[in-house]
Amino acid sequence: MAIKLNAEIRERTGKGAARSIRNNKNIPAVIYGEKKTPVAIELNGREFEMLIRTPALRTKLFQIQTSAGSEDAMLMDIQYNPITDAPVHVDFKRIDVKSPVNVVVPVEVINADVSKGLKLGGVLNFAVRKVALRGLVDAIPEKITIDLANMTIGDSVHGSDLVLPAGIELGLHQAELAFATIGGKMPEEAESAPAAAPAADAAAKK
Repeated sequence: MAIKLNAEIRERTGKGAARSIRNNKNIPAVIYGEKKTPVAIELNGREFEMLIRTPALRTKLFQIQTSAGSEDAMLMDIQYNPITDAPVHVDFKRIDVKSPVNVVVPVEVINADVSKGLKLGGVLNFAVRKVALRGLVDAIPEKITIDLANMTIGDSVHGSDLVLPAGIELGLHQAELAFATIGGKMPEEAESAPAAAPAADAAAKK
């Protein structure tokens, strides 16, 4: 579901105009892309600061309404004041909702508390925590999960193993990445290791 956002078109641009907007507690922004002229806009500061608390905001479709009409866009960047941490500028990129988009979403692990491998003393190596995806914006998930429940020591989950929603594909170079691995030795391997050591010592003395 699209996030609807009202904005005013900025007649003036530049540092002075942007400073004036911020002094009024609003945020300068721009909409660009799709081979169209960029449009400078002004966002209601209070409303946008509430909005940025929304999870996975960069995977959402925005419908930005101005006096010139409605624009379909995705959030690309937010610049923050280094002292106050308040947003000072926002970039949106126009999109065609009928064409696939490329996004990066977080990866999370679930069921670590019941994982077979972790219960056996294995160690989780959660190496890649974001994945590049491609698909229509309405189908992009907020995150991808890796279920550890049935993973045992020595098991790995690569990009090609991730469970994706219908219509969503992995981005380039993602399939062979090892996102999560449970390392360590199986209990029987750990028990046999000390017994092997004396035999090796005896062989060395001969």
